[in-house]
Amino acid sequence: MRKSLGIWALGPMVTRFVPGGYQPEHAGETTVQRVRRAVEGLEGLIDDYEFHYPGELDAENLDQVRDALDGHGIYTVCTGLHLDPRFGRGGLVAPDPAVRAEARRLTRETAELAGELGAHMVCWPGIEGYNYPFQTPYGKSWEWFLDGIAEAAEVCAKHGVKLFLEHKNSEPAMKILMRNIGMTLFVIGKLRERGLTNVQVNMDWQHLLMNGESLGEYAALLAAEGLLGHQHANSGWGTFDDDNMVGATAFMETLELAVELRRARYGEQGERLGFDLYPYTEDAVAAVARSVRQWDFIWEVSGRIDDGELRGAQSRKDAVRAYELVYGALGAKL
Repeated sequence: MRKSLGIWALGPMVTRFVPGGYQPEHAGETTVQRVRRAVEGLEGLIDDYEFHYPGELDAENLDQVRDALDGHGIYTVCTGLHLDPRFGRGGLVAPDPAVRAEARRLTRETAELAGELGAHMVCWPGIEGYNYPFQTPYGKSWEWFLDGIAEAAEVCAKHGVKLFLEHKNSEPAMKILMRNIGMTLFVIGKLRERGLTNVQVNMDWQHLLMNGESLGEYAALLAAEGLLGHQHANSGWGTFDDDNMVGATAFMETLELAVELRRARYGEQGERLGFDLYPYTEDAVAAVARSVRQWDFIWEVSGRIDDGELRGAQSRKDAVRAYELVYGALGAKL
């Protein structure tokens, strides 16, 4: 399975408590410099890269970024409205028509750039929501949101690329409209009513864990519906979007996900495992490399589990036998 990396993993690691970042030495870096640092340190581990538009990738630096990639590809271009203070009260759902129009323009441009590059588009609508009860017109907000997403999907379809939707419960908006798998499927259903069938789901693992959503269960569900589009790999404690190294926590959930990805033959049609990490205080290149190696171990273990035996145990809901198989694959003496 080929792997991609969100270049934002190599940033200064800003937080609301440390606005300058825990790694301020990287604050002045350009995208080109970060790409060079990543490519040099991760050769043989990462195949392709992912970028936000316009904050990390745009028409002005595209040629330089491509040169710095040194043969590696651009797999996705992601919307970056959440990085722009103009959209603090929403972009596609902003109350000001002029702000909404600007957000839709930037979203279309993201789709156009992705299409021109032959990359896919990721939309994580983190600022499309609200912070308080009584604050927002729900019906109109959903109407504006669906229209904006549909417009992006149309542009992607014109270029023959996919739009991956990524949900999250909260942050930066305290209540994001598309906050769980169910609402994501609702959006996809509404887009299908408009004839748009090029939209799939980007599973950000920590976003699911924050919701108490099972990684393996939803991978199986999405695969059965033909909606398993992309993966953003990470881990965390389950209450915040930690974006920690893969396999650092939620190990069993990640191993079960690997089993379901194998069953879905994920990766055989060119899908990537994308690493979406935010190593606050760790060396970013080292944290990414460790994540890749830990994922490779998890993937290897998943292949050692006897799937026929596991399916039999699951058909009986025999948890004891299932864990005998899992721990046997991990090398336990049973």
